[in-house]
Amino acid sequence: MKKNNVYILEDRGLLYISGEDCKEFLQNIVTNNINKVDEKNSCYSALLTPQGKYLYDFNISKHKSGYFLDCEKKNIDNLFKQLNLYKLRSKVEILNLSNEFVIAVISKERFLDMDNSKSNAGCTIKFREDNIFLDPRNIDLGARLITNLEKLYLSLKKLGLKTADKKEYYKLSHEIGIPQNNTDKLQNKLFGIECNFDELNAIDFKKGCYVGQENTARIKLKDKLSKRLLPIEVVEGDLKNDVIAVEKDEIGKILINDDYPFAIIKVKNEKFNFNKTFDCGSAKIKVKKPDWLKII
Repeated sequence: MKKNNVYILEDRGLLYISGEDCKEFLQNIVTNNINKVDEKNSCYSALLTPQGKYLYDFNISKHKSGYFLDCEKKNIDNLFKQLNLYKLRSKVEILNLSNEFVIAVISKERFLDMDNSKSNAGCTIKFREDNIFLDPRNIDLGARLITNLEKLYLSLKKLGLKTADKKEYYKLSHEIGIPQNNTDKLQNKLFGIECNFDELNAIDFKKGCYVGQENTARIKLKDKLSKRLLPIEVVEGDLKNDVIAVEKDEIGKILINDDYPFAIIKVKNEKFNFNKTFDCGSAKIKVKKPDWLKII
């Protein structure tokens, strides 16, 4: 990511959660601790099924008296509906502002040149009254600017930034090992903790109850985490939603098979090795180990 590049992510959507009970409302359903989010810090979090399966992931940042949820746009309408199901009698208003606000990504280096910035994940500062925060998942993904569409290009001009192809950004995200495209293909297919949420700062194991908390905590505490979502490199052939095998033994399955493929991998299978090339249908693939992944 070049220092003065900016990537405009029109494929991201924004929900705004406000109202008297908005903080308690989010705290009771999302995987992270909403108390971490304030004017100086943003976080990464998720919404799971009651069984702990993946539904949606998003960044959360403070905005006025409420919170922005930054989510893949193709999922935003369904996330909006899901949150409204949990609202019940809570004094909460949920707005879809995806057509009014936009996400733009700048480099970590450019962010750290700005006043009051720090190198900790989630660090949040203001620029022309808009939030810019260093990605809470991994700081090498740069910083995210949330701004009104009407202000976007003037802000980019004042920052001296040059618009670049967002494919560069998503390629980097895939190389780092963090899926951001077609995440709807993950829904109900794997546990949230299998998405590496424990290592991407998305789960607070001390916060208490949230939707899916019981199974998530059990998998973690009893060391039952035997599978992880990992990026795939295609060595040969065409990739489909196929089983990954070695000596006819299944060690994983492709879940996202676009330009930035990911698979759920049985990392504790004795036949699995990051150095191996595996059969996947008619393709040959390798499983990439992210630098940040410490637990196998």
